Amino acid sequence: MQPLRTMAPGTFSEVLYILTDIDDTLTLAGKLPASAYSALWRLTAAGYQIIPVTGRPAGWCDLIARQWPVAGVVGENGALYFRYDERRKVMERHYWKTAEERSIDRKRLAAIREEVLRSVPGCAVAADQAYREADLAIDFCEDVAPLGREAVEAIVKCFLKAKAIAKVSSIHVNGWYGNYDKLAMSRRFFADVFALDIEVNRHRVLYVGDSPNDAPMFGFFPHSVGVANVLHFTEQLEHRPAWVTEKAGGDGFAELVDYLLKICPISPSRPDP
Repeated sequence: MQPLRTMAPGTFSEVLYILTDIDDTLTLAGKLPASAYSALWRLTAAGYQIIPVTGRPAGWCDLIARQWPVAGVVGENGALYFRYDERRKVMERHYWKTAEERSIDRKRLAAIREEVLRSVPGCAVAADQAYREADLAIDFCEDVAPLGREAVEAIVKCFLKAKAIAKVSSIHVNGWYGNYDKLAMSRRFFADVFALDIEVNRHRVLYVGDSPNDAPMFGFFPHSVGVANVLHFTEQLEHRPAWVTEKAGGDGFAELVDYLLKICPISPSRPDP
């Protein structure tokens, strides 16, 4: 991971799309700072396409797709993507699994929930669980006293024991059944919305994140940036971002945008997304 300030001019010159995590990447101490929200609008005004990619629930994704300056949002770690069609005034909702499959999965996840709560003192079901459609989120530091690494690993083991997928974010352990993740649904989003194969166009995408569940994205996209708090997870990252900001959370995201718009503003001569 190299400091963003050492990047050579032109490194991001082909980037047209910005994929970004939300918690502790756009947010700072649990809030969405003005610096980050303003940065989203500035990117949109410059012609970039922004797609948040988050572990947050479907209910949050509906609001984000409607009210933020974004092209769409991938939620629940890849279980779904929502996109609001401004022209038709219609929300487009796409899921990795059918409604029946998601219903079956929720019953299986309910058993894991009981096992986790019984086995790991101090954790809790995430406060946003009621708005989820496909996964189970266990809180280890958002609305509960922060738990240590051993407790987080114990939560993960409960999911794995039940043959579920488990990913650790900066605040939750998210678990689900299915062969998808943030990258898989991002791939589908780009194919559906932009008719773009990111396997051959990954150089046109920039990914921004902060935690272990962003590692597949860091590994896939050559243009990847971690906000400064990603340094807390260095030993847990299977793949690390190429660059890191000096500031944390949403302020780090704003730092990146300031840099991006200074050295790589989209000009009329660049191809449309």
